[in-house]
Amino acid sequence: MTAFDCFNRLFPLWAILLGALGFYFPAMFTPLSPAIAWLLALVMFTMGLTLSRADFYRVAREPKPILVGLALQFTLMPLTALAVSRLLGLSAELTTGMVLVGTVAGGTASNVIAWLAGGRVALSVSMTLTATLASVILTPLLTWLLLRNTVEINALGMLWGIGKIVLAPVLIGVLLHHFFANSIKRVEPALASAAVILISVIIAIVVALNAGRLASIGALVLLAVVLHNATGLTAGYWLARLFKFDEATCRTIAIEVGMQNSGLAVALAHQFFTASAALPGALFSVWHNVSGSILASWWRRKG
Repeated sequence: MTAFDCFNRLFPLWAILLGALGFYFPAMFTPLSPAIAWLLALVMFTMGLTLSRADFYRVAREPKPILVGLALQFTLMPLTALAVSRLLGLSAELTTGMVLVGTVAGGTASNVIAWLAGGRVALSVSMTLTATLASVILTPLLTWLLLRNTVEINALGMLWGIGKIVLAPVLIGVLLHHFFANSIKRVEPALASAAVILISVIIAIVVALNAGRLASIGALVLLAVVLHNATGLTAGYWLARLFKFDEATCRTIAIEVGMQNSGLAVALAHQFFTASAALPGALFSVWHNVSGSILASWWRRKG
């Protein structure tokens, strides 16, 4: 295992440390708030650099688990986010943030967690890729459907924003991978480390922007995030079992469903809503890596 691999496996620790810096020294990070969308675009670009034609072919060869995961991703997670928000009586701003977390695609960290859990890494990559591309349409559409009676939703603006933040950087990365595959392969662990650093900085910025309110609402939002994530992981696994998939496939689907691209939720909340709406995404970024790592360790011991 390389130094980069060790660094990447400690993602939850870096996220917590940067979040703590943002809380105790907000002045260090609040000036960086306009850069959130650009930072996430860089994360998506690094993801695109790691994708090859084989990843796209794999989607066509094995569509069933991908389609099941996609259906769960964009039904279970948005509806759970809304239900948990109403159950806990969250404000309209925080509910918006929770729904954004629920309507985005699976996070890139899920691929690492799937590997650690004894899942199917190739399937995980294919599911992340498919969900990321689908989210360009589904994230603004589902957000509008679930929140149109609560807050004003600029669905077309979100569509354009996701296109710039997600689709364009991923496609540019894929194109570069096509021409420089051998060179990129040698630096893939470093690319993952760069993504870890960028996401941790995004978390620090959002925490800094909400530092004054965290003492009063932080525990409640964290509870909402934990319930949301736990429902995705648990229901994702057992619903996959209903389709009689093998154990490794069920684990992979559970992780893809339960682990969200919360960095995108943060960027969208900051761009189209408020700093408070970005808080659930920031806390989710930390928590889903912690819970995913714990679950992966437990599954790994089971074999």
